[in-house]
Amino acid sequence: MTGPAGAAGTRCYEIIHRTVYRYSDDVTSSYGRGFLTPRDLPWQRCLSHHLTIDPEAADSSTSRDTYGNVSSYFHVTERHRTLSITSESVVEVDPFAPEHYSGASAGAPWELARPVGGDGALAAEFTLDLSPPEITDAVREYAAPSFVPGRALIEVLRELTSRIYSDFTYRSGSTTVSTQVAEVLEAREGVCQDFARLAIACLRANGLAASYVSGYLATDPPPGKERMIGVDATHAWASVWTPQNVWLGMDPTNDQMVDERYIVAGFGRDYADIPPLRGIIYTDSLSSVIEVSVDVAPCPPDREPLLHA
Repeated sequence: MTGPAGAAGTRCYEIIHRTVYRYSDDVTSSYGRGFLTPRDLPWQRCLSHHLTIDPEAADSSTSRDTYGNVSSYFHVTERHRTLSITSESVVEVDPFAPEHYSGASAGAPWELARPVGGDGALAAEFTLDLSPPEITDAVREYAAPSFVPGRALIEVLRELTSRIYSDFTYRSGSTTVSTQVAEVLEAREGVCQDFARLAIACLRANGLAASYVSGYLATDPPPGKERMIGVDATHAWASVWTPQNVWLGMDPTNDQMVDERYIVAGFGRDYADIPPLRGIIYTDSLSSVIEVSVDVAPCPPDREPLLHA
């Protein structure tokens, strides 16, 4: 349920995602893997992508995981104290058709969105809890007010999205990628990945199939202000399966449903399936610093069409 390629309202973005690691001593070998290539989806097209590793990688490759996400591998063997990974992409995103959030899938009772039978077989794994478990009594209790019996699925999603937005404080640096949903519930603060994971736990606690989505969110500068370069960030949100095999995206960090401002890099059952970057280094370094900058900018009007790369 998306607009056709090149439809009115289609947005084009140029994305530069740069990560720099600085170490206090030489690194003799660095292995890395990341999910930095935006997905090709019915409503989204990655027109070009280029990954630059500095120092240059001695070995690199790309592959697709079980969900179709593009995984980039690299191995740097040159001694270094600074490692830079720069991902550059051009992506087009179509607006969803009006019925995406108002059609039969979204308007049916939420109980009917539980994956059953042949149609739901591939989505069933997205109902399963993680290890260690995230679906606790506290999660069930928090989710309960949103899941009124017979309520339309879209109403459940909007209400749960708004409750998380209202009940929790966004605080950068308050959590890590290892923070559990139970800890977020207790602290009532976190970042986008925490709020997405909380929403997913609430949805799975009620038998719905929910995925963790990683990507970017295009933001507009305040009126009268110029765009600031490099101040955007990676983003995370949740997506819910419906029996029509349509996934409905929800962003509790910003209290809104997903639209053409969202660029999907990958999706899986949890953050661990699709981290932007992870790896192993060989070094005697006792300290390190990571710097991340992201810029999501509208394509210039005179941009020449690019072939998929």
